[in-house]
Amino acid sequence: MSKEFKALVVNKTDEDFSVNVESLSLNDLPEGDVTIRVHYSSVNYKDGLASIPNGKIVQSYPFVPGIDLAGTVVSSDDDRYQEGDEVVVTSYELGVSHYGGYSEYARVPGDWVVPLPDNMTLKEAMAFGTAGFTAALSVHRLEESGVRPEDGTILVTGATGGVGSMAVSMLAKRGYHVTASTGKESEHEYLKTLGAEEIISREEVTPEKIRPIGKQKWAGAVDPVGGKTLASVLSNTKYGGAVAVSGLTAGVEVPTTVFPFILRGVNLLGIDSVYCPKDLREKLWTRMATDLKPDDLGEIEKEVSLQELPDTLSDILQGKVRGRTVVNILS
Repeated sequence: MSKEFKALVVNKTDEDFSVNVESLSLNDLPEGDVTIRVHYSSVNYKDGLASIPNGKIVQSYPFVPGIDLAGTVVSSDDDRYQEGDEVVVTSYELGVSHYGGYSEYARVPGDWVVPLPDNMTLKEAMAFGTAGFTAALSVHRLEESGVRPEDGTILVTGATGGVGSMAVSMLAKRGYHVTASTGKESEHEYLKTLGAEEIISREEVTPEKIRPIGKQKWAGAVDPVGGKTLASVLSNTKYGGAVAVSGLTAGVEVPTTVFPFILRGVNLLGIDSVYCPKDLREKLWTRMATDLKPDDLGEIEKEVSLQELPDTLSDILQGKVRGRTVVNILS
């Protein structure tokens, strides 16, 4: 095992903030049961926030971001994992208060580790990453709430983002009629390629004035946007429908009323991919390798190197990234 390795390090002092690829040693890694040679990571909005001085993600500096990683175990004090095992780690405190995946090596608690499912490569795992896992959990919760393909159209907001792109593809594969919402006219063909039957504008979903109770349009929805968008989606969800919310890019305040809940029995499903229980987490990773696996992940993901990562982190904060970006740590 190499004693020195490369990692993307963010650092903040009273005078300066920096984002650089630097050399670290194994002694720099935090405590944990399992040491992993990282092959791939991915880019999420939270990672972008970790790369700026006022992002309110990183708690202490210097720090290695990256809330996802996939790689091979090189040493383990946890009997569940042996040297050579291929594994995935997403969420928990990874890339937030614990050194993350933008590093050639990582050390994490064994309870955070998920065995790589059969029928999935390490790169494919990071094409999913936290965004794909969040989409899978959203679809799973919609199905648990009783939403079925025959019930009608499912809306996906923020559809060109990581969660949205994955949700469109997963729902289409499960036989749902998917309407995708985006503010990017240039991405309509991309969304159709993923399986969207219809594309509508952001303004069609969230008009200036949101009615407390609107037309019954959607049997269900996957919403990684939140804010006024969530309020409008709830207003237009059919009787007994459900909305799975996982994000807040449109804000944390939701200007809604009780009417969708008490007049139409609409279910609001909170999606927490960070502390999702391990048994459900492993079940969903198995589904992501089988019935929720897009037929062509290549349509959703692109690849960058560790050296290219700072520019990509800037791009995701500016809304310039579509789908999923995999970071090849080995390149």
